[in-house]
Amino acid sequence: MDDKPDAAAIEFIRLPEVKRLTGLSTATIYRLAKDGKFPGQIKIGEQAVAWIKSEVLAWSIEKIKATRRPHEGS
Repeated sequence: MDDKPDAAAIEFIRLPEVKRLTGLSTATIYRLAKDGKFPGQIKIGEQAVAWIKSEVLAWSIEKIKATRRPHEGS
């Protein structure tokens, strides 16, 4: 993940939107993030976190690309 997103691209989204965009469960989102396989959340308040929408969308695009790649040796 890029450590410095473009300021114009920063849009914070909360967990329900992350789940809607990805189709993943809450547990899967947090597990993948912990394993470094999904964008991590940003603390936006004392008890509130959010994700950067462009990072979640970039993750989704990479998943699509990985799925659509022809299998080697086929």
